[in-house]
Amino acid sequence: MPNTGNVRRTFVERTLRKLAETMEHAGRAEASATGTGFLQRIDPRAKLGGLLLLIVAAVASHRIAVTGAIFATALLLAAVSGKTVLRTIAALWGGILFFTGAIVFPSLFTTPGATLWIVPWLHWKATATGLHSAVHLIVRAETTATLATLMVLTTPWPHLLKALRVLRVPAIVVAILSMTHRYIFLMLQLAQDYFEARRVRMVGNLDDTQRRRMAVSGVAVLLSKSLQLASEVYEAMLARGFRGTVYTLDEFRMKTLDWWTLAGFVLLATIAFRCASMNHGFHG
Repeated sequence: MPNTGNVRRTFVERTLRKLAETMEHAGRAEASATGTGFLQRIDPRAKLGGLLLLIVAAVASHRIAVTGAIFATALLLAAVSGKTVLRTIAALWGGILFFTGAIVFPSLFTTPGATLWIVPWLHWKATATGLHSAVHLIVRAETTATLATLMVLTTPWPHLLKALRVLRVPAIVVAILSMTHRYIFLMLQLAQDYFEARRVRMVGNLDDTQRRRMAVSGVAVLLSKSLQLASEVYEAMLARGFRGTVYTLDEFRMKTLDWWTLAGFVLLATIAFRCASMNHGFHG
């Protein structure tokens, strides 16, 4: 049998490396949220309200030019908020393009309109209207994802939850978000500890059967722990007085820059809504 010791050992080591990378990315995201970029200095309430307005405007827009302008604004905001924010957002675009593109691909051939090209062996006709709709949906998905990620990457999680409560988001929603955030990191740490323990106890090479058993046992352990932690996390939060209202040491105070930024968001969203309400036939 060929010597495949390095391949056999990489299952646990690869898993540990991916878990460590995930924790590292989370640490960088948390660090970027407390950085000195432009959006990091804006009051969370103004930032949340303004970015939500832009998201709604991007969803409501029927013109690629308008959606593209909002996307360009999001890129500018990411650029002035730090290199880490821009790199993290750029890393998301490929996945969004792939999955959204897979969803909208059939619309190229099923949407009525002028024929652009034909796939000879399948007799499929791609139409200009279908291409326009597909491109617009992809741009819209990229824009809304970029704006939402901007909010998360430039705002500490407690401040974001507090801003949600200030904007009258129900306490149960804030409680679910808070528990989910905490729960994810607990499970990541638990998975990392589990595979680290397996790695230090592993002697020799693992065959395919042993690797599959290790993978299945790992899933079973994590599932069991997740069910146990679900109630423990909630009880721990209740014991510490959490009832859906987030209290922080920092008090929100709107400054001149916050008001001007919020006014800019409102102005851009108003223009986008105005353009969206216009009837131009073939939107482009």
